[in-house]
Amino acid sequence: MASRDPSSRFKGSNRTPPRGRGGPPHRRNREDRDGPAILYGWHTVTLALANPKRKIRKLFVTENALRRLQDENIDLKKLTPEVVRPSVIDQRLGPDAVHQGLLAEADPLPALDISELPQDGIVLVLDQITDPHNVGAILRSAAAFAVKAVVTTARHSPEATGVLAKSASGALELVPVVIVQNLARALTEMKEHGFLTVGLDSEGSTNLAETELRAPLALVLGAEGKGLRQLTRETCGTVARLDMPGEIKSLNVSNATALALYIGASRLGLMK
Repeated sequence: MASRDPSSRFKGSNRTPPRGRGGPPHRRNREDRDGPAILYGWHTVTLALANPKRKIRKLFVTENALRRLQDENIDLKKLTPEVVRPSVIDQRLGPDAVHQGLLAEADPLPALDISELPQDGIVLVLDQITDPHNVGAILRSAAAFAVKAVVTTARHSPEATGVLAKSASGALELVPVVIVQNLARALTEMKEHGFLTVGLDSEGSTNLAETELRAPLALVLGAEGKGLRQLTRETCGTVARLDMPGEIKSLNVSNATALALYIGASRLGLMK
């Protein structure tokens, strides 16, 4: 199993976040950069347009994409799109980006605070997973399994824009994000709030499918190649592995996440 894979960065805003329990600020926005979030692709942009919490600043569309938006009754009343040739978007994103005629510039979404996490269901915690493709795929799985939130670090994590947003295929609009400065401290606070914290690692002492699970459940995944950092492992309530019958015993972190979520959701009775 590999709970090992690069990390995610949903950076924060310039406003001063509130402090909790006398510790460092936990609440941040998903980006900490001056420029807007760049969103492209059909699902990514249309779900952003439908999200009342997402402020779209500019929308660039091709004629074909505009026609499709109109055919599917996508609400554009609050925004006047700029119709451009596909090559204009290609020049902005690069020739390999599959934009489907849609590109939006948007404000970052607000992030939750640790204290605001729901006391039920499953939360994912990402320990310095840096690859935006993997983080986007994890967000898609999180949306599919109705994960309550994703907790990630302010550093060593990709920005919630561009490739990550495209890979998430709209899941950025569906899964709340918590950004923390210190992951071990955040895990400790989650445990104080009643969370069962289970780290996933190929060297875990127990098989996740045989581990006693309860809600609220936090599944903690580490960077591919490095796995969970030592302090993260020590802070988790337990460390489990994903046992598999085949010759290959490890998975990409995004695949491991999907499997762990299926096991967790099944054990918690969330698959009904």
